This record gives sequence, C-alpha cells and structure tokens, in this order.
Amino acid sequence: MARNEEKAQSMLYRFREAQAAELGLGTRGDRRPRMASACKSLRECERWRGEILREISRKVSKIQDAGLSDYEVRDLNDEINKIVREKRHWENQIVALGGANYRRNVAMLDDDGKEVPGTKGYKYFGRAKDLPGVRELFQSKKSDEEEENQALAFYKKFTNQGPSYFGDLDENDDKLLSYERAAEEEDWEEAYSNLRETLGLSTEDPIPPLPLGDYLASSSHVDVDMAGPDSDSNQSPDGSTTPSPLAEPAHAHAAAAASYIPFLRTQDLLPPKLPTREEMETVLLALRKRALVEEYFGDEKAST
Repeated sequence: MARNEEKAQSMLYRFREAQAAELGLGTRGDRRPRMASACKSLRECERWRGEILREISRKVSKIQDAGLSDYEVRDLNDEINKIVREKRHWENQIVALGGANYRRNVAMLDDDGKEVPGTKGYKYFGRAKDLPGVRELFQSKKSDEEEENQALAFYKKFTNQGPSYFGDLDENDDKLLSYERAAEEEDWEEAYSNLRETLGLSTEDPIPPLPLGDYLASSSHVDVDMAGPDSDSNQSPDGSTTPSPLAEPAHAHAAAAASYIPFLRTQDLLPPKLPTREEMETVLLALRKRALVEEYFGDEKAST
C-alpha cells in the first residue's frame, strides 16, 4: 500500500485538490472557521464570504432537481437557510473589521426575478415553494397582501395633500368669501325678521346691515391709514403706494381680531405659512441622500 507522501504526489490527488479549490471547498488544513468572530483578517473574511456565496449558489441549483423527494428538498432548504445565516455573521464581522457593508436591505430574488417568499427570516427556494402546506401558506399570505394593498390604495389618495385640502386657503378665495358673506346676510335678515315678529315691532322699518361686515371693512381702512413704518404697506421712492396685503381677507380678519387684543400684532394672528409640495419633496430627498451616505460610508465619513 502506498504511503501518504506518495498519495499526495499522485495525479488523481492533485486533480481532486484543484477541483476542491475551484469549488471553494478548501483542503483539510484550510477549513472555514466555525465562528466568524475568530477571524481577524479582513481579507480572509472576504474570502470565506465568497466561498459561502458559491456554496449557496450550488445548493440553490441543486434544489431545483425534480428527482429529489420532499424530505430531501426540506433538508436542502434547511441547509440553505443555515448557510444564509452564517453569511450574515461573516458580513457582520467584515463590518466590524472596517470593510464594506454588505448588510443592505435588498430583497432576495429567485431565477424569475421575484422575491424569495418566506416568513420571519426563513426562505423557501426552488421546489420548496411547492411542498405540501407551503403553497397554501403563500396563497393565504397573498390574499392578505392584496387586501392590504387595496386598503393602502384607498387611503393613498388622501396623503400628500396640500394646504387647500385642509381648508387653509379658503380665506384667499374671493368667490367663496362672497358666497359666505351673502349667506351671512341672508341669515341675519331672517333672524332679524323672526325677532321683530316675536317682539311685535313694526315691519316698516328697514333691516339694518350686518354689523360684522361693516366693522371688518372699517377696521381694515383704519389699519391701512394708521400703518407705521413697520407695517405691511410699502411705499415706493417716487411716493406711490403699493397695494397693502391687509386688503386680503386673511389680513382683514387678523386685523379685526388684533384690535381686541392689544398685546398681539396683526402678523401674529395670520395663518402659518405652510411648505409647498416642492419644498417637502426637496427636504425628503435630502434626508434620503443622507441616509444612503451613512449606510455606505458610515457616520464618521458622512459627518466629515
């Protein structure tokens, strides 16, 4: 019988060794460590991660075999999930050693480009999706997702609405204000007529105008006339005055309310200026860019 030294020099032994190195299996003296934290070399961690990826690729190709029984498919699917968890440990060790961050939240896709189904981190590959009990699980989950998508599509049309959706721009609509003023005057006349009939007053006397409208008009004129250098009215160098923003209904209402409260200015009672849709999209885009920079380059490089 040949000795071990002679076996190591044989052509078959060297062929098997080269084949194992090509498949990423390694030799007996070059085995992958059981604990990823035991490896302190970034280059070695990258190497073992690449070996795990090749092993996952081989097992995913093998699980497509139609000649495998259901028991073999289940065992092979369990092995793939175990290797995927081991790959995550090596990726954590690479990040701890200052290497690239492979832990991106990217969906795992199959050969058809669809996301690999599964729940709570356990994925089903190849023929494992057709096992008894698994198909029913996915069908029920798909129906639940369709219901959630329908509900989300129903409520999505109410999101990202501007200030006009909440009625914050109603004071700038002249047609709406004129309609409200006409409705107020009609209610005032009806209420005054009912009161006059109840008290038995003479119906020949004219109905007085609505007091609130006259007060708002007079208060707006008073504020315009008494506007100081810090007011909203502007005067050009040639002496001509520009239209004052107090002419707007929102300013008129604010001026009327400020006349009752001496320690508040008209500017304090104006409606808040809401950001536009373009401004909100700009802020959200900046936040997403910052999150991507922190994910790929870390907090230190993002801060610098």
